[in-house]
Amino acid sequence: MTALRVDGLFKVFGRHPAQAVDRLRAGASADDIRATGATPAVIDVGLAIEPGEIFVVMGLSGSGKSTLLRMLNGLLEPTAGTVHVGEDEITALSGKRLREVRQRRISMVFQHFALLPHRSVVDNAAYALEVRGVDRRTRLAAATEALAMVGLEGQAEKRPDQLSGGMQQRVGLARALASEADVLLMDEAFSALDPLIRREMQDQLLELQARLGKTIVFITHDLNEAMRLGDRIAIMRDGRIVRLGTPESILADPGDEYVERFLADVDRARVFSAADVMVPAATVLAGSPPADALEALRAHGGSALAVVDGDGRLVGVVTGADLRAASGDVAAAVRPPAARVAAGTSLAELLAPAGAGDAPVAVVDDDGRPSGLVDSRAVLAALAGSAPDGRVPADERTEVLEGSRG
Repeated sequence: MTALRVDGLFKVFGRHPAQAVDRLRAGASADDIRATGATPAVIDVGLAIEPGEIFVVMGLSGSGKSTLLRMLNGLLEPTAGTVHVGEDEITALSGKRLREVRQRRISMVFQHFALLPHRSVVDNAAYALEVRGVDRRTRLAAATEALAMVGLEGQAEKRPDQLSGGMQQRVGLARALASEADVLLMDEAFSALDPLIRREMQDQLLELQARLGKTIVFITHDLNEAMRLGDRIAIMRDGRIVRLGTPESILADPGDEYVERFLADVDRARVFSAADVMVPAATVLAGSPPADALEALRAHGGSALAVVDGDGRLVGVVTGADLRAASGDVAAAVRPPAARVAAGTSLAELLAPAGAGDAPVAVVDDDGRPSGLVDSRAVLAALAGSAPDGRVPADERTEVLEGSRG
């Protein structure tokens, strides 16, 4: 079951909203509707958000992203369409049942902290549980644990005005975590923070997500933040979702000129990873004859092979030139890779080792077994905006193979 599902969602403010929805469904533009005195804020949005996913909604001011978020927890009633949180259709709920779903299953983290200034940090963190009617001892224990998760041990008895902006936002995050809600809705949660603290909060969120696996809908207008945090990203324009996909897929294929312009300033070095640009590793045992390794290189079509031991762990790498000069077995031709990295290593971290020498970077798993090789051409192509692809160009591959036959 999806954590959140949205079907045919519309929100129109102003005059005759139901009629405006009918016209939008028939093909009218947002400008057509505005000319009648109505304002379409969200137009025909459909989404399915999976459990444990960080789903980012981004767009310029007025694109409809915050209006969409407020319909996800029932703060705004849709003009048309449905919202499901798990099995609950919250657009069909009212009164007590809607309040229960919002208190137990959905929690909000706001841009401007929304802390109660007269309460202590721990009482702020426990507030959602207090509203739910949880006894004081239980809620304070949960709040204290949540504060520890966000790095605020020892701050429980302070008031919010005694904390920095970043620490206040951590209290807001702790309040959401203490509620044990299935879904966290974060509305421009880090945009009021200075760049350094903002980066720290992004790190904090990713660390918590790795431990807790919450479903998070994160609203932002910052593209680099979206690309860093999102498992998937929805880009909105004039109330519609105009592009939906993973950060890597959106960068590789913007889909239209608007999205392409939107992406112009993104830091590709922080979005793409070793896994995006590597060539799957072809392997050869260290004790193999060079002739067998050359044949494997020809079959693979790459520029190098990963040399492994009997347990499949990386020993080093060899190129065609290494193998042609080798005598004895492959082990005599092995050279160390430029670096050993995990699949999630960013291109920013790959730049120096990939350009340092002739050997490729080896991508290895936790047990030291190779999964791919990365050379400098693939890194530079991804940074330049080409589709990430670590394969050797055909003309260079032919040269490698012809040389290996000689």
